[in-house]
Amino acid sequence: MTTGPRTAGRPGRYEVRIGVLERLGIRHMDGWLAFSAVGLIALSIFTLMQTSTTAIPGAPNYYVQRQALYGLVGIVAMLAISRIDYSRFRELRVGIYTFLCASILAIFVFGFSSRGSTQALELPFFTFQPAELGKLLLVLSLAGFIIDATRRGSEVHRTVQYLALGFVPTGLVLLQDLGTSLVYAAITLTIMVAARVRWSHLAAVAVGLVAVIAVVLVAMPALGTPVLKQYQTERLTSFLSPSSDIGDAGYQQNQAKVGIGAGGTTGRGDQATQSRLGFVPERHTDFIFAVVAERYGFLGAALVLSLYALLFWRALRLMTLSKNAYGTLVAAGIAGAIVFQVFVNVGMNLGIMPITGIPLPLMSYGGSAVISTFLMVGVLQSIAIQSRAGQRGLWIR
Repeated sequence: MTTGPRTAGRPGRYEVRIGVLERLGIRHMDGWLAFSAVGLIALSIFTLMQTSTTAIPGAPNYYVQRQALYGLVGIVAMLAISRIDYSRFRELRVGIYTFLCASILAIFVFGFSSRGSTQALELPFFTFQPAELGKLLLVLSLAGFIIDATRRGSEVHRTVQYLALGFVPTGLVLLQDLGTSLVYAAITLTIMVAARVRWSHLAAVAVGLVAVIAVVLVAMPALGTPVLKQYQTERLTSFLSPSSDIGDAGYQQNQAKVGIGAGGTTGRGDQATQSRLGFVPERHTDFIFAVVAERYGFLGAALVLSLYALLFWRALRLMTLSKNAYGTLVAAGIAGAIVFQVFVNVGMNLGIMPITGIPLPLMSYGGSAVISTFLMVGVLQSIAIQSRAGQRGLWIR
């Protein structure tokens, strides 16, 4: 701040000079949040560099180069969306929700099958999974609908409305991929908890979900009309007794647990035969945590989990710093989505959770998942920027 010259009878002129970092919004970004996200993608690239060189004959850097590109695009996308006032997404909630459902429905017409499920669109340069981006779209739209309906109708009516808005896209995704649909359900319930829906209503929802699971896994197969495919049922139940299941699901979890146990405290490095020789399946995607634990031991696994804990802590902090209730719900939904995926994926690697195909955010290889997660972090950064700028009386646009 500088003071202009004073003349007789005239007050001094005050000019506020805003620096480049101030204009770009970088100065107000949450540094720890950015550090955790960039640190995770860096660890992912480093791990792939050490373990995926033999995955594709003749192309030792296939996964590394593409993951690095996805990470770069994701960081740029994070910076770009952080410059947008997140409150504007509330105004666009109807359009965002419509696009969410339309993009998921497009899979049934234009999608192609991969590993037993149809969930991706073939684009000129890469394959795109709308359901991955849909996680963020569901958070932005559902939070907006809840704020809009805060004082309309009875509490029971509002709870039913929230469930319907969340479970419609969840049901559509369930027809394509079981694991991703669970993330959608987790997002819906997390936002409802953050919106302070009555615990009695949430308990009723929990009872209903348990009843649905019992019908899908037990009653319908017993009647000869299974809802899930055979491999999906095996993956959901194999963790109960993986040693007695010699099929694909049981084999995967057994090999992952062997690798994690062999890592010890500091890891086996280049002697990590479980991952190096390919015994751990899907070592670049679903079971990358087992690869980290075997090669770098408890210390490597603890570093990864510490970065997730840091990310989660910053998201929780932004819930309290948000300038409005909409930001609080958005931060809660994003935190819930990321933590749920980490919990299920790590549990899957340890053999205490079913195999659902849920990736480890920013660690598992995959363009759609990496970029979508960075977009989530970008929205969190927008909340941080708007909050800190607001404290100084300057809204960043």
